Amino acid sequence: MSKLPEMFDLTGRTAVVTGGAGLLGKQFCLTLAEAGAAVVVVDIDEEKAAQVVERLQADGLKAAAAPTNIANPESVAEMVAKTIESFGRLDILVNSAALDPKFDPDSIGEQGANAFETYPLESWRQALDVNLTGMFLVSQAAVKPMLANGKGTIINLCSTYGLGGPDQRIYQVEGQPPKYKPVTYTVTKAGVLGLTKYLAAYYGQQNIRVNALTPGGVFNNHDEAFTKAYSYRTVMGRMAEQHEMNGGLLFLASDASSYMTGANLVVDGGWTAW
Repeated sequence: MSKLPEMFDLTGRTAVVTGGAGLLGKQFCLTLAEAGAAVVVVDIDEEKAAQVVERLQADGLKAAAAPTNIANPESVAEMVAKTIESFGRLDILVNSAALDPKFDPDSIGEQGANAFETYPLESWRQALDVNLTGMFLVSQAAVKPMLANGKGTIINLCSTYGLGGPDQRIYQVEGQPPKYKPVTYTVTKAGVLGLTKYLAAYYGQQNIRVNALTPGGVFNNHDEAFTKAYSYRTVMGRMAEQHEMNGGLLFLASDASSYMTGANLVVDGGWTAW
């Protein structure tokens, strides 16, 4: 039996994090690197990915950037090839990249504020391409070196809105036109759970574990009204801090969760408890 610190040690492993320059992606890259992994920061924004790598390397951590369009099979294949070229292996995949539309007051008239009745087909297709097809393509490419290694771990980022529909009341502001969390977010995040369970069952006998991590709302300079409305609906009475998903992520990425696959780890401050 391994000692507890050894169970969380990722020394000698290589982790790929899609959306690695995003709000949670940056946290995940740092967490995995601090646990000993070499980290490949995957993001469509080349400059931001490079900035994350620079910060990690400044701390003496192993990292490389791989600018990637995860909805493009050729771009994904190049990313996996670069990972193998840089670090010789691919052990951990964190599928964190996703479109999560934020409200832009200037676009309310054009977008219909994400109202279902007028939601654009183009926006629907784009969300499916990134949030589901992108996750499919990256997983399909990354699992091949995992099979060659005889071991691997995939972690798919879900959302509490993949477990139930959004409470649209928290997005309304008195005196302003109504706006909504879009249908694509719930639909694609629910699909993440389906993909997670499928892959876990498919690779269950090949030593590749696949789990989901479901964060609750993470504070990111939200306005006071939204923060209060969201916090009221959680058991803990607050939004999450950015670092509070790191423990769950490291648990799923490491041998500490060696008997877990096809599961969904919910870290939501009690949002789904009532």
